[in-house]
Amino acid sequence: MTREQVYGRRPVREALRGRREVLELWATERAQKAESWLREVDRPRVQTKLERELSESAGTRDHQGMLAWCEPYKYADGWELAVQEQPLLACLDQVTDPRNLGAVIRSADGAGATGVVVPAHGAATVTPAVCRASAGAVEHVSVAVVPNLARYLGQVKRGDLWIFGAVGDGAAPMWETDLSGGVALVFGAEGKGLRPLVRKTCDDVVSIPMQGAVESLNVSVAAAVLLYEAKRQRDA
Repeated sequence: MTREQVYGRRPVREALRGRREVLELWATERAQKAESWLREVDRPRVQTKLERELSESAGTRDHQGMLAWCEPYKYADGWELAVQEQPLLACLDQVTDPRNLGAVIRSADGAGATGVVVPAHGAATVTPAVCRASAGAVEHVSVAVVPNLARYLGQVKRGDLWIFGAVGDGAAPMWETDLSGGVALVFGAEGKGLRPLVRKTCDDVVSIPMQGAVESLNVSVAAAVLLYEAKRQRDA
């Protein structure tokens, strides 16, 4: 059976609470002493391993003494996410850094977003590093992979689902933009921004006003700011 790794104390705990089955659970003695909730886990049985065994298996020392073997991550259907009532989507245009994808997923969870959409090519998808960066939020957030992001956006846009591209210039600031309805926020990759065809497919663009010397925010920070602004407007 194909299986995937999840490592780190929060990611493993969320995997146990999430939608996919955890097949094996490894932990060092130190981690078992520090995390009392491990004693409440009935299945699978916690297997005590040495620190170096976890590091060798995970290929990193960033496992915090805990590693789980899970069934493969179950991606959502991007079109099903878009047809929900007043969806709030975060769409990433070829964002390749797994830490950024993980951070966006964590923000999407906190803001109550409908899901995160990424293209199948030239972009990060769910990996153990993404699970770690999301602090386990990936187990609770719907993540969809679509063959072509520009085509997907063109197909799902409608009168009650507007597509907004996040840009650094030439756009109305977020608090002058109506994000209270169905919204798909599209974020470009670091250093490249939105690809021309993706930007052309958007209904409009939106910006985060910058007061300092730098021109833009990291993509994961920009996603958090705009997702929470959308949440604020929707709650109001």
